[in-house]
Amino acid sequence: MPSINFVLSGLGGQGILFMTKIIAKTALRKGFDIMGAETHGMAQRGGSVISHLRLGDIRSSLVKPGSAHYLLSLDENEAYRHLAFVAPSGKLFSDARTQEFPLPAVRSYLEKQAIEYHSLPARKIALDLGAPVSSNLAMIGFFAGFKPDPFTPDDFRETIEAVSPEKFRATNLKVFEEGLSAA
Repeated sequence: MPSINFVLSGLGGQGILFMTKIIAKTALRKGFDIMGAETHGMAQRGGSVISHLRLGDIRSSLVKPGSAHYLLSLDENEAYRHLAFVAPSGKLFSDARTQEFPLPAVRSYLEKQAIEYHSLPARKIALDLGAPVSSNLAMIGFFAGFKPDPFTPDDFRETIEAVSPEKFRATNLKVFEEGLSAA
C-alpha cells in the first residue's frame, strides 16, 4: 500500500500532538504501519509546532516537502508557513477566524497546485462548547466529515472514546461532533 502523509501544525498549547495521537491510533486500529515525528516544536505555549505522520509502506518518519496528502492546521498563519509540504492535489484544513481564508495570493497558489482547501472556526466552536482547549477535536471532526480515505467518522469517534479520560469523554465527543456537522 502506498503511503499516506500528514502534516499537522499549530502553536504550542493547541493540542497538535494529541491530534496526531488520535490520527495515529485510528490508523493503528485499522491495521496501518505508522511513523511520526515532532520535527519542530516549542514546549512553551505559543511556539510553532509541526508534527509529521506517515501511514502505510514507509521507511522514514519525515514528510518531504510537496508530498503531504493532508495538512491540518490549528492556526491560519501556521497553515501558510507549512504549505510547501502539501502535494499537488493534496488537501488543506485550517482553523480560520474569517471567511477570507485563504488569502487571495495564497488562493491563487492553491488553485494552481489543485490543492483542495477548507476552513473551520475550530477555536470558536470549542469556546462556544465550553472546551477552549479542544479546537483540535473540532478540527478532527471537520476533517472526518470529508471522509478522508481510509477513515470514516466512526473510526475517529471510536478512538476519541478510547483515549479520552472519562471526565472529558462526553465533552471531547461533543466538540468532535460539532466539527463533523460543520463539514
